[in-house]
Amino acid sequence: MRFLVDECLSVLLAGLLNTEGHDAVHALDVGLAGQHDEQVMAKAAQQQRILLSADTDFGEILARSGDSVPSVVLFRRSDRTAKRIVSVLVAHLDDIEEALEAGSFIVITDDRIRIRQLPMSGRN
Repeated sequence: MRFLVDECLSVLLAGLLNTEGHDAVHALDVGLAGQHDEQVMAKAAQQQRILLSADTDFGEILARSGDSVPSVVLFRRSDRTAKRIVSVLVAHLDDIEEALEAGSFIVITDDRIRIRQLPMSGRN
């Protein structure tokens, strides 16, 4: 899978995902340091990447925009170390892969995963 890791998450995350066989880049490595969330989302959509973040603003932006891309995975976990995030994500990819490919906003907490299909406005 192709991922764009938001700057609020560790730069190590992209490297660990690449080691797992995915195509991952960190926002800092693609010139998105300090950019507005809308620009980060636009880059993820343009490059057909799934956005990984811990920033709750992305859900609001998706709801307002009515867009169906990019898929976003929001980590609302107490342990957000790169190793733990990769471990949790990889362990659940089979469960969420179809939703990610269809366009979804996914929230991963300590005890559950919530999936909301995109677009989030209108009929949803």
